[in-house]
Amino acid sequence: MSRILHRSIGPVLPHAASAQGVYITDSNGKRYLDGSGGAAVTSVGHGHPEVLTAMREQMDTLCYAHTAFFTTDAAEALAERLVDLAPEGLDYVYLVSGGSEAVEAALKLARQYFCEAGEPQRRHIIARRQSYHGNTLGALATGGNAMRRAQFQPLLPETHHVSPCYAYREQAPTETSEAYAARLADELEAKILALGPENVMAFVAEPVVGATLGAVASVGDYFKRVRHICDRYGVLLILDEVMCGMGRTGSLFACTQDGVTPDILTIAKGLGGGYQPIGAVMLSEKIYTRFAEGSKLFQHGHTYLGHPLAAAAANKVVEIIARPETLANVNAMGERLQRGLEAALMDSPYVGDIRGRGLFRGIELVADKHTREPFDPARKLYARIKRQAMARGLISYPMGGTLDGTRGDHVLLAPPYIITADEIDVMVERIKAAIDAAIKE
Repeated sequence: MSRILHRSIGPVLPHAASAQGVYITDSNGKRYLDGSGGAAVTSVGHGHPEVLTAMREQMDTLCYAHTAFFTTDAAEALAERLVDLAPEGLDYVYLVSGGSEAVEAALKLARQYFCEAGEPQRRHIIARRQSYHGNTLGALATGGNAMRRAQFQPLLPETHHVSPCYAYREQAPTETSEAYAARLADELEAKILALGPENVMAFVAEPVVGATLGAVASVGDYFKRVRHICDRYGVLLILDEVMCGMGRTGSLFACTQDGVTPDILTIAKGLGGGYQPIGAVMLSEKIYTRFAEGSKLFQHGHTYLGHPLAAAAANKVVEIIARPETLANVNAMGERLQRGLEAALMDSPYVGDIRGRGLFRGIELVADKHTREPFDPARKLYARIKRQAMARGLISYPMGGTLDGTRGDHVLLAPPYIITADEIDVMVERIKAAIDAAIKE
């Protein structure tokens, strides 16, 4: 009997015993192809020798020093690397221990920025429906994942939501991508005006929406329009790249593909590659200077900020991701995965859309391909697919509630960046078999 409060009480989970490359092996010797990188975490693969060496070297030197008393070479080196690689305008780094912490810190950073600037009335956060920004209360409130928010709603601070850029479901048949992007931007501007521009502090969005919608990228010039609107009204743009960043979509930072730079950017998951818990907030010179010329204090903190062992691991992970051959493989294998999924699944009457960028791909399931009607949520198709995939030795990331938090099913695929063509083909074969079996159930 397990003494752990597991995410789901009842199912007996296999015990992960070892991992190497793109495979995890359980205590019975069964191998699982890590087709989702856990939760899009495993970036450079399991057991990467260079990362393990960097960690051992750091352990031999220093494992912990509290950031109220010390900085460390490991933390400074990671921050320097991230700034060197980031889009121009992201000049400073605040290191945390994960994605939810990063988003929570970003929100508090934005709020304190306006307090330091003499605009304490700016308190409203605008985000998008069917987004996900983390599980701490501030991050959960910001996210628009209705299913995750429901029972905690009385505890959540006020946040306002506008439509996601979800072309498969919400772009009109006669509407061009540019017109759709303009309509969504107008909706954001209308929300800012309704709240009063002087009262809005930030707009928060994922460049490519992850687990909640299943690898949904924006269309047209959506984010350029959003950036322009935020600038017009003095609203900070916070982009959440916790899941889609650090090479996952084929560029080190996902927002570069949309041609924008945010005021604040959050990263995690692929940043540490699963070797240590780590996340980061990147911020502009404008924000840093406001603090430096004001209170000289960010009123926030956690015990394990800037953890040297986590920073050393992440520094090596980022170095590996930034190598041209790594990102070239992400793009090449991402295209192969898209083509393979389309060839295997698009003729199915139950597959509505296959989308994404790089090694970040989503499959949306429908009960009727022509009307796009979702399956009855009571069937929990997403959970059936997960079980069927695990039975076939494939780790995938299916989710329910795609449309509105209740209805809709999709599968997210996000394998390690070192995956080969043969392993991509195995993934496609296994997820097709899992989907077919789950629907036949």
